[in-house]
Amino acid sequence: MMRTLFLHPPSYEGFDGGAGSRYQAKREIRSFWYPTWLAQLAALVPGSKLVDAPAADLSLEDVLPLAKEYELVVMHTSSPSFPGDVKVAEAFKAANPDLKVGFVGAKVAVEPEASLTASADIDFVCREEFDFTVVEIAEGRPLAEIDGVVFRDDTGSVVRTPDRAVLEDMDRLPYVVDVYKRDLDIDDYFIGYLKHPYVSLYTGRGCRSQCTFCLWPQTVGGHRYRTRSVQHVLGEMELIPKYFPQVKEVFFDDDTFTDDRPRAEEIARGLGRLGLTWSCNAKANVPYETLKVMRENGLRLLLVGFETGDEQILKNIKKGVKVERARQFAKDCHDLGITIHGTFILGLPGETKETIQQTIRFAREINPHSLQVSIAAPYPGTALYKQAKEQGWLPDDGASLVDEHGVQSSVLEYPELSRTEIFDSVDAFYRKFYFRAGKIAEMVSEMVRDRDMFTRRLREGVEFVSFLRKHKTPV
Repeated sequence: MMRTLFLHPPSYEGFDGGAGSRYQAKREIRSFWYPTWLAQLAALVPGSKLVDAPAADLSLEDVLPLAKEYELVVMHTSSPSFPGDVKVAEAFKAANPDLKVGFVGAKVAVEPEASLTASADIDFVCREEFDFTVVEIAEGRPLAEIDGVVFRDDTGSVVRTPDRAVLEDMDRLPYVVDVYKRDLDIDDYFIGYLKHPYVSLYTGRGCRSQCTFCLWPQTVGGHRYRTRSVQHVLGEMELIPKYFPQVKEVFFDDDTFTDDRPRAEEIARGLGRLGLTWSCNAKANVPYETLKVMRENGLRLLLVGFETGDEQILKNIKKGVKVERARQFAKDCHDLGITIHGTFILGLPGETKETIQQTIRFAREINPHSLQVSIAAPYPGTALYKQAKEQGWLPDDGASLVDEHGVQSSVLEYPELSRTEIFDSVDAFYRKFYFRAGKIAEMVSEMVRDRDMFTRRLREGVEFVSFLRKHKTPV
């Protein structure tokens, strides 16, 4: 095996764009997701090391000495972070010209040739599902013999090898918690709506939903939900209390953990026997009976993509859930005592000033414990991106998905709704949801009951208000 470094490159302050993140942007409250995709690679390559620079607050100067210690470095990149990641690659290559440098991630999966040719110092990029592609590269096999790679041959010509077959036996993937324990400090990872410290990982890949904006199913994971066996998942869960006795919560970052309800219920019962508190992603269509089983076996919170309160927009983005069904789902969760962190997106196709106000009213009505408001992000490789290009919703003025500070920008524009109006509506959404008597009383009550939560909410409150003030900056 080549001496291999897996690197989540240094980026702007507050960057939480690890593989677990839906939007590689600075959030309202500083947060960090686990670099799960890179951890999976590190678990597969013996003797490797994983460095997550953003979470560990490491600069380029901090990580650059590693360039001389390894023969191969694989970096995870994204559309917003790619220009900065290229600079890191070039610095590593300058420090060690013999180092082989490769990129993985959705950005290079959908734009492999363009990504490779962005710099002469990128030796290869991996397409599709890249786990065993990287293993074969680390084994020293010639790139021309490895499926799922784009590279330059000896003449400088760009070569694209055949597609890598989709991984069907998900139990071939080893546990990532072993790598977390070896290489990461779990106290570096925190998210406002999860208990701290937490651990997150995947129990499967792919998502059956057809949401036009969602990045991973359309680029790497696919629209079939391929899962690890229940026994494999619970085997990893048994290690968490042994490795990390301080962990207060486990989060399953599958695109939609509840896609396979019988399996979700079986895993839930196993987690209940282990006494673990856990949370997961869910679609707003899970029936009461399944919610009840999960709640009775340790489920604390569901991260739910409501997206909008407008029925037509839900159809436009192929969400597969009606507003009334989402309303009933929220009621069921409240009745069962399941906390909801709701996510909403402004600026999706069909958005108007009126639908924005309708979504705000809907959010206040269903009243999730907390929420996240994002701007519609047309990532390359998604149906939304293709639609935006065809309809002329992407002005050709060089606008990027994030600004120089890492805050999400508004890049879509409609005849009836400008980018500035979409951008400013995020601030209005947050203010109308949080700055009301009932929600403030709810948050104060939570702080009074829990001293740790009191300290945490004060810090988050300062960050949140600061974010809103900065968000007033013109697009």
